[in-house]
Amino acid sequence: MIGAMSMQPLKDAVAEILPTSNGKVNGKHHAVKPAELHPFDPLTPTEIRNTVSVLKAQFPDVPLRFKVIELLEPTKADVIPYIEAERLGRPLPLKPARLTFSYFHRMDKGIFYKAILNPSSGKVLSLKELPGTIQGPIDVDEMMSIEKFCLQHPAVLAEIEKLRLPAGYSVCTDPWIYGTDDEGENRRLIQCYMYIVEVDHPECNHYSLPALFSPVFDAVKLELVRMDYLPSGDSYEGVPVAPWKTVKAVQYAHDLLDEPVRTDLKPYIVQQPEGPSFSVSEDNLIQWQKWRFRLGFNYRDGMVIYNVTYDGRNVFYRLSMNEMTVPYGDPRAPYHRKQAFDVGDVGLGITANQLALGCDCLGHIKYFDGYRTDSKGNPVQLKNVICLHEQDGGLLHKHTNYRSGRATVARNRQLVVQMICTVANYEYIFAWIFDQAAGIDFEVRATGILSTIPMENQEDETCEWGTNVAPGVVGSYHQHLFNLRIDPAIDGFKNTVFYEDSVPLPADPVKNKWGVGYTTKDTKITEGGHYETSVPLHRTYKIRNDSVINKITHKPVSYKIMTAPSQMLLMGPDSFDAKRAGFATHPVWVTKYNEGELYAAGEFTNQSKKGTGLEVWSERKDKVENEDVVFWHTFGLTHNPRPEDFPVMPVERLMVSMRPNGFFDKSPAIDVPQSAQNANQSTLYANTKTNGVNGKITAETAACCHTNPLPNGSH
Repeated sequence: MIGAMSMQPLKDAVAEILPTSNGKVNGKHHAVKPAELHPFDPLTPTEIRNTVSVLKAQFPDVPLRFKVIELLEPTKADVIPYIEAERLGRPLPLKPARLTFSYFHRMDKGIFYKAILNPSSGKVLSLKELPGTIQGPIDVDEMMSIEKFCLQHPAVLAEIEKLRLPAGYSVCTDPWIYGTDDEGENRRLIQCYMYIVEVDHPECNHYSLPALFSPVFDAVKLELVRMDYLPSGDSYEGVPVAPWKTVKAVQYAHDLLDEPVRTDLKPYIVQQPEGPSFSVSEDNLIQWQKWRFRLGFNYRDGMVIYNVTYDGRNVFYRLSMNEMTVPYGDPRAPYHRKQAFDVGDVGLGITANQLALGCDCLGHIKYFDGYRTDSKGNPVQLKNVICLHEQDGGLLHKHTNYRSGRATVARNRQLVVQMICTVANYEYIFAWIFDQAAGIDFEVRATGILSTIPMENQEDETCEWGTNVAPGVVGSYHQHLFNLRIDPAIDGFKNTVFYEDSVPLPADPVKNKWGVGYTTKDTKITEGGHYETSVPLHRTYKIRNDSVINKITHKPVSYKIMTAPSQMLLMGPDSFDAKRAGFATHPVWVTKYNEGELYAAGEFTNQSKKGTGLEVWSERKDKVENEDVVFWHTFGLTHNPRPEDFPVMPVERLMVSMRPNGFFDKSPAIDVPQSAQNANQSTLYANTKTNGVNGKITAETAACCHTNPLPNGSH
């Protein structure tokens, strides 16, 4: 995880810039009238173009450079009447106006602006000059220009010359967001980490050959600030560049491997001959197994889940993975500044992969596109950035009556909404998983390649702040801390958060004579702030609607949030890392809903000096009982690399789950059909001496889903 982006997919995306002259995409008209768009629909090329036209009209004959053009999140109070009318089948009120915002630079004066406007009417609602201390997110064009400038700079070429590389070798760079170590530093800086490329191949693993020098550039003036020399081993001193000691790169691409690829893996084919069980409308409305929700996309969050209902009942208003920070634990310069905010610094939508059939998603796939803006204000199509498909999640439920041997069994069909983001070296796979029992999982899988640092002595040297993962290569200790924003609507938009602890009963000669009793203790959260998880207490957070009582439990209906208890930020409280990422110092935060409060670290993270998000909003101490509340959960990985993580890391998996808790009177999945062989069409291993013949299922074995004879008395 680093503060740079994946360059190859972005270079590919540049080719998809949409023409501005005739409103056509690949020769076809794609303009959509605002009246036809849903409030939650993603940004369109027409809205991008209109926004650019309005802003250029505000600054005639002034060169503008666009960083971001995106939809402004619709005002919740204006949207609720509309989506409630949709849910209840009532006449629809007027749609809320679709507004856009833009971060852009006035190039003649170097001023950074934020504008809010109506792209349909052309009315500018807000135009604000931002302070010089604020740095906007990095964009694709900027990153590519810095990379090119770095590799052509005379000082960099002089250091490359000192390496005396063998014929055929070259050097590349990963530009990193600079980070922070100085309150007074307001220049827009980029730290370029350098790598040696062993062979001219599009998948050559340069991370296996890190170099010992790292230039810092002023990204605005395009000038060299200084040349940093990197320490090696346990030393704090930078090592000057000397002739490189040749070492073979450890490759991950299949056609560069020294060893043969396995040949004993048989095809695994996922087919749905009758098509999928989901439906998707033109306005991104997805319906599946009593679930109904809308899929959004923006440059920052990437995919967003809106207006989630189950069997006609409200469950969640908005779900998104809104921020993450990846701080590195090496205290030496310049590594002490390595702290990326991949959402705020760059954007998950910007770095989303173009997904491919048979690779990233299996089965019957529906893809969704997105759009971003280049620095000139042109819309750029991002193809296939989200995939939608079904998968088998194992058993949903099963019970065998041991007396009769009869079994009731249903398999757990799941609906997956997935996005994969490449942020230079790391990949993150984000998936929302809906099940047939009214549960939702949010899964994060981390893979890709470690951010590596050089080890000059390749024989017996080690590093206190990392692991040797290859000859001359150290994988630094670091953390991946994510924040999930859950905007609930549990049977309505006024909810209360509480947590339930499981506690042992005290010894008592009457009430707990045998010492086995335990009970639960509920603690209602009445004030906005931060809260803790607890594995010893099996602490479970729940969100309830105090106005709707379950007739079975006689308690308010609720959903429980099954958190992922994790080690929080390890960096000291006075460090810039902690000041910038206050959200990562506690696992649970509860706030009252306020417009514009969407990102846990605040609006701007690039070279920030302190966070302007949860740590600030929680200080209001808002009353959050029976209010429009937001639940924020920080979770993650403390990643101390191992050699097995290199050259490409097998996935590390994290999951947060949302489950109905007294929301229904009984299992909502009881009506899922019995699992049946005639539908699933499993086959037997052909060489076994069982009832199967050449892998085919006989009548006797076909009954196995429904019969399971057990010895009398077995459990």
